[in-house]
Amino acid sequence: MRQSLAREFNNLIERSRDRQLRLAVTGLSRAGKTAFLTSLVHQLRHAGVEARLDLLPAAREGRLLGAQRVAQQDLGVPRFPYDQAIASLEQQPPHWPEPTRGISELRLHIRYRPENNGLFSSLGSDSATLTLDLFDYPGEWLLDLPLLEHDFFSWSQRQQATLSPQRRELAADWLATVERLDPAAPADEAELAEIARRFADSLQAARNAGFSDLQPGRFLLPGDLDGAPVLQFFPLPGLEDADRQHLESLPDESIYRTLAKRFAYYQQHVVKPFYREHFRRFDRQIVLVDVLGALNAGPERFEDLSRALATLMRSFDYGKRSLLSRLFSPRIDRLAIAATKADHVTPEQHTHLVTLLEALLAEPIKDLRFADVPVKALSLASIRATQAHEVEHQGKRTPALRGVTLDGEETLVFPGEVPTRLPRPDFWARQGFAFTAFRPLSRETRGGGLPHIRMDAALDWLIGDKLQ
Repeated sequence: MRQSLAREFNNLIERSRDRQLRLAVTGLSRAGKTAFLTSLVHQLRHAGVEARLDLLPAAREGRLLGAQRVAQQDLGVPRFPYDQAIASLEQQPPHWPEPTRGISELRLHIRYRPENNGLFSSLGSDSATLTLDLFDYPGEWLLDLPLLEHDFFSWSQRQQATLSPQRRELAADWLATVERLDPAAPADEAELAEIARRFADSLQAARNAGFSDLQPGRFLLPGDLDGAPVLQFFPLPGLEDADRQHLESLPDESIYRTLAKRFAYYQQHVVKPFYREHFRRFDRQIVLVDVLGALNAGPERFEDLSRALATLMRSFDYGKRSLLSRLFSPRIDRLAIAATKADHVTPEQHTHLVTLLEALLAEPIKDLRFADVPVKALSLASIRATQAHEVEHQGKRTPALRGVTLDGEETLVFPGEVPTRLPRPDFWARQGFAFTAFRPLSRETRGGGLPHIRMDAALDWLIGDKLQ
């Protein structure tokens, strides 16, 4: 207890001096969070040696001295597996790091020389330290946060509304079972468990097909709740014209009331603690978005991603920080929104990718700017998987990408043009875009280090003002 109080006291001192930042790396499943965190740590640790960070002034000016991993604050949370991620990239052939399957943290001490170091020189030092706390968590769990806006009745209605034709096809087995249920009938524990399993299977099938707006997230990645009754619920279809008052007056042992109680328990004992213990402590945030994956998957998945992101963005607490809020009630005061895997399209398409990202998140970005929260959209590749080339044919030079596919085939491709606005039906009709998934570059190809695209721009936006 005494050590814990001392640690909290030290953190308060650091935060009062504005020398500590808590950065949330946010993204839905397969957005590239693990790769981003691995690259971020590597770039800071090897700044000026193996890492090129020209867009980060502290690095460009030689003031960034490096970073070290130190003991994190919460010893009950696993440490982000940086060493394992680097090891997977060093294999022959290289592999992408394993995706996040639980919450993890990492604390860095970043050493730098301030632009005006007169104060530090007078104290006998010409350098300063910024403590950066990094938080990672499964993208599947993120979409549980919007559940706090609902009760069981409204959540069931929303789930019904999100069932597109393809989602219905993927959920056919579950729907055939659940649509026969009488909400007023007595609940049978074994029957509910079986229907919940089929519902979870339908969510898994939808995720495998590229859909993003999937709730509850723990059904996809249950962790230590695997098999617990708290995960044995599901939405009830057909409530659009139902008498809500009648349903809520049914006996406690009815199917409807049993499912409603389990939904409420999930909110109170799974979602709220997760939000309270993690998301409310963040100072800054980067939201990673796999725009290309959704674009590649077709119109239903693209619309599904747009809806999921818009819903998710409402769950975070944004606003400017004062000294008191920084100490006792931190809020996210700077936000980056990044389209990942920019190296999977040719360089002249990067600006298109940012424009499309801004169109995809137009309403949330407007709300953030109205609240005077600084927000920046960019495209990046945390760890490059391709090299840019040009192909000459009949006197015309065409941009292309060279890389090794996940199956091990070396290839030269032009993925196509990224639209600069939300795609219209004619775009999907002509199948105007298709990108190939690549392995990360081998060490022999990259020549050491972890080559990237605009990781330095992201770092400058997220922490650059603290390194002045």
